[in-house]
Amino acid sequence: MESRALPVPDGRDGERVDAGLAKLLGFSRTFAAEVADNGGVTMDGCPAGKSDRLRAGAWLEVSWQPKAEPEIIPVAVPDLGIIHDDDDIVVVDKPAGVAAHPSLGWEGPTVLGALAAAGFRIATTGAAERQGIVHRLDVGTSGLMVVAKTEHAYVALKRAFKEREVDKIYHAVVQGHPDPLAGTIDAPIGRHPNHSWKFAVTPTGKDSVTHYETLEAFPGASLLEVHLETGRTHQIRVHMAAHRHPCVGDPLYGADPTLSARLQLTRQWLHARELSFTHPGTGQWVTFTSAYPADLARALAILRGE
Repeated sequence: MESRALPVPDGRDGERVDAGLAKLLGFSRTFAAEVADNGGVTMDGCPAGKSDRLRAGAWLEVSWQPKAEPEIIPVAVPDLGIIHDDDDIVVVDKPAGVAAHPSLGWEGPTVLGALAAAGFRIATTGAAERQGIVHRLDVGTSGLMVVAKTEHAYVALKRAFKEREVDKIYHAVVQGHPDPLAGTIDAPIGRHPNHSWKFAVTPTGKDSVTHYETLEAFPGASLLEVHLETGRTHQIRVHMAAHRHPCVGDPLYGADPTLSARLQLTRQWLHARELSFTHPGTGQWVTFTSAYPADLARALAILRGE
């Protein structure tokens, strides 16, 4: 058991307990919420729940049981495609149901576990369980990811993603017909104030910019091409839902379950279609593309046939 005691700084006054603990102690917000739920937080001697508000100057006492760090377990993922492989990088076509890397609470397959099982060697700095990861896709999102194999590639690609020098193109099927048919959504994204696993457009969120264009329109749905200028967690899902056009098959952000069932979808219709960047080894601009997986292609065929 570990513990810390400290006063609440003025700058944290009014913040939720879980959000404040995450910033003060370096926890993930999910873990901070778990600590509070388990009775591990008191404020001026009184128990504090995860959604209670911090008071400047109050005395916080926090006790928690450290969790074992997740590790990369080699597990073959037959559907994981290798689009490109060289000395510096490997570009994969990630199927839905696979996480980018191990994390607390996730027991399913990962991209890094699949690469380890296939004999790929990743040698970079950073957290051991995130070796080579320079960007991520949601578990339920399929498509292209680049993984750095060397320290040089890792540093170069991390910088390129941070400086928005990578072109990321997604295809998404959303409910309804966006108006206008092409446009830009510029709205900050942060943690949802009432749901640990969701994100939302919030005034205090991080700068988030999404460009979209309608490729095809169907009765009650549209196929969009989406260019991400930033790369926030759940960005496309949050932005489209905020404009009342959630991704089809995405119940977390308000998708119609009837439409999802009709299209035989068990996850959001969202695919990382194209990825372009300066190759860290050759210095050349490279572009990779990915075809729709079977479940998304089937759903699209049903829409086109209606």
